[in-house]
Amino acid sequence: MEIGISTFVETTPDVHTGKIISHAERLREVVEEIILADQVGLDVFGVGEHHRRDYAASSPAIVLAAAAPQTKRIRLTSAVTVLSSADPVRVFQDFATLDGISNGRAEIMAGRGSFIESFPLFGYDLDDYDELFDEKLGLLLKLRESEKVSWEGGYRPAIHKLGVYPRPVQNPLPVWIGSGGNRESVIRAGLLGLPLALAIIGGSPMQFARLVDLYKKAAAQAGHDVSKLPVASHSHGFIAEDNQLAADKFFPSTQASMNVIGRERGWGHYNRSTYDAARSFEGALYVGDPETVAQKIIHLRKNVGITRFLLHMPLGTMPHHEVMRAIELLGTEVAPRVRAEISQWESESI
Repeated sequence: MEIGISTFVETTPDVHTGKIISHAERLREVVEEIILADQVGLDVFGVGEHHRRDYAASSPAIVLAAAAPQTKRIRLTSAVTVLSSADPVRVFQDFATLDGISNGRAEIMAGRGSFIESFPLFGYDLDDYDELFDEKLGLLLKLRESEKVSWEGGYRPAIHKLGVYPRPVQNPLPVWIGSGGNRESVIRAGLLGLPLALAIIGGSPMQFARLVDLYKKAAAQAGHDVSKLPVASHSHGFIAEDNQLAADKFFPSTQASMNVIGRERGWGHYNRSTYDAARSFEGALYVGDPETVAQKIIHLRKNVGITRFLLHMPLGTMPHHEVMRAIELLGTEVAPRVRAEISQWESESI
C-alpha cells in the first residue's frame, strides 16, 4: 500500500489575513514539502497542472525536477497533466527528463482536467474535449514504446520516423489515467492496461468500488493481468495531533476554496455542517488525528481496492509550517499504521 501527497500549489488569499502568497514563494514551499515527504518515508508526491492565478504550478515536471536531486526514494508524478491541451511529445520529453534527473522515479498521470483555462490558452476547442484526449493519449503511449515514431492524427502535425529524446530510465515510463469517476475513462484505462487514479472528493468513497470493479473487468477482458494494475485515490484531507484541531485548522481554507469553485459551477454553499459530514468515517474528507486518518485509509483499501492513497493538502492557502507538520504525521504515524494493518490483512487473506 503506497501513501503520498498531492497538491495543486494554491495561492488563494489567506482566509485569516487576506494575504496572497506569491507564486515564487509558494513554488519554493512545495519543493520543501516534497523533500520532507521523502525524508519521512512517503511513497509518492503529485503536483497538478493548472493555468489560473490561484494556482502556481502550470508545469508540474519542472516543480518535481526541482526536488528530484534533493530526494532519494519518493516517486514524482503529475496529478494531473492536462493532456487534452498539451503536446504529447513535450509531455513525454519533460517527464523523461524528470525520470533521468530522479534516476527512474517519474510518472505521468494523464487526465482531461476539471478546469478549462488551458483550452483557449493553447488554442483548442472545448467541443473537441473527448477526441483530443483520445488522440493525444494514443500518441503519448506510442512515444514510450519506441525511440523513433511514425504517427498521424487529426489535431497535431504528423510525425514521420522521428526520434524523441531523451529516453527515460524506466521502460516503459509509467502513465496513469486520472479520472473523476467517469465510467468511460475507467473502462478506457482498463482496456489499455494502464494504472487508474480516482479523484474521490465527494459523496461516499464506497461508491467508487463499482468503478474499480468495472475497471478490472475491462482490463481482464482485454487480456491484462489485473493483479499488476494499481489503483490510486486522490482525496482532500489534513492531519494534526487531535481530531478537533485538525478539523478546525482545515475548515477555513477548505470552505473558501470550495465556495469559489462552487460559485463557478453552480454548487450549493459549503458550510461547516457539510464539512463535518464529509469528515465522518464514511465521508470523503480524510481529516483528523493519525489514527482516524489511518483507519479511513484502511477502510478504503479493504472495501474499494485502492493500492495507492494520495492525501491532497492543503486545499487553499494554509500556513506552510502546518502543512509540513501534517506531512510529517502522514509519513511517521499514519503510513506505518496503514502498511502494518494492510500487510497483516493481506497475509491472512491468502
